[in-house]
Amino acid sequence: MVYIGGQDKPADDSRGECPFCRVPDRTDEDGLIVARGRTAYVVLNLYPYNPGHLMVVPYRHVSDYTDLTEAETVEVAHLTQTAMRVVRAVSAPDGFNLGMNQGAVAGAGIAAHLHQHVVPRWAGDANFLPIVAQTKAVPELLSDTRARLADAWPTTGEGDDA
Repeated sequence: MVYIGGQDKPADDSRGECPFCRVPDRTDEDGLIVARGRTAYVVLNLYPYNPGHLMVVPYRHVSDYTDLTEAETVEVAHLTQTAMRVVRAVSAPDGFNLGMNQGAVAGAGIAAHLHQHVVPRWAGDANFLPIVAQTKAVPELLSDTRARLADAWPTTGEGDDA
């Protein structure tokens, strides 16, 4: 509810204030970064829809998918694929929602910096809490989820540290 109410949304998401631009300067643990690539990184969502809700984010402050370079487009795609493989290995979801919200009107919380959502889904994962309590229960601390996913991330191949 803090996020929905706007308390933690940046009032200014220009390059200097953008949380997606600032996260890579933090340690992986502090920034909830699961993996770093050459042009993009993978981070846990602070306000996850489900456990293991990741985002693939280009380092460059860019808002529109069509403005990504070829290298960024390829790496975002490869990191998304790797994220799905890792989440499958760690959490065995039944499926995934993948997506980008382009622009505030389309639902982007931080519209100025593109990010691809990777949301693991399980049969029956929607329960009564969002309806009756206006909250969503996530059964694991974000730091524990980050550690499990980072430990399972492959150390060779596409999307590795540069």
